[in-house]
Amino acid sequence: MEQNPTENLTPFRYFILNKPYNMVSQFISSHKVKLLGDLEFDFPEGTHAVGRLDINSEGLLILTTNKKVTRLLFEGDIKHTRTYLVLVENKVSEETLDNLRNGVTIRVKGGGDYTTTPCEVDLVEKPENLFEGGYKFSEYKAYTWLQLKLTEGKFRQVRKMVAAVRHPCKRLIRVAIEDLTLKNLQPGCIQELEENEFFELLNIENFKNEL
Repeated sequence: MEQNPTENLTPFRYFILNKPYNMVSQFISSHKVKLLGDLEFDFPEGTHAVGRLDINSEGLLILTTNKKVTRLLFEGDIKHTRTYLVLVENKVSEETLDNLRNGVTIRVKGGGDYTTTPCEVDLVEKPENLFEGGYKFSEYKAYTWLQLKLTEGKFRQVRKMVAAVRHPCKRLIRVAIEDLTLKNLQPGCIQELEENEFFELLNIENFKNEL
């Protein structure tokens, strides 16, 4: 009987992590920082982060052994929406919201200016059941929670956008990529997803033809 050459291949695995504040989105670093490998979870060999969050940002981080997910999700012709909750200093006016929605000029990696594409920005209430550790706020300042939905992701783009309209970012949480959300996943916790569910929630069609 002829053997199917794909029978012995290890299937890809897919995880989401609620990345805590003050942790980098990698397993190895030359700096003394908290790493993904410090989490109490036995990741399979070849696991890597997709769409990294910087050390001070929190929230939804994709981890997978499938090296093609980054290209399918972030480098293709179809743009995928990322949703962030952002805490900024001071009260935000409607005029400022419109500026953010229509595009603001930021400095991008390499030193050039870039005008962000139109996006959705709304005022929101402080999220419920929010992990509060690691932050210090002034009792003399006002703060505002925003929800931003973007289809692009320049380096530290959200932080640069709110800084450009004079509202420094105090806290940044990615809560969704397309229909893939954190739900009730707590900081530092990991959930594994089946392949079909993973790609359906990310709205990536005909992915099997791409792998």
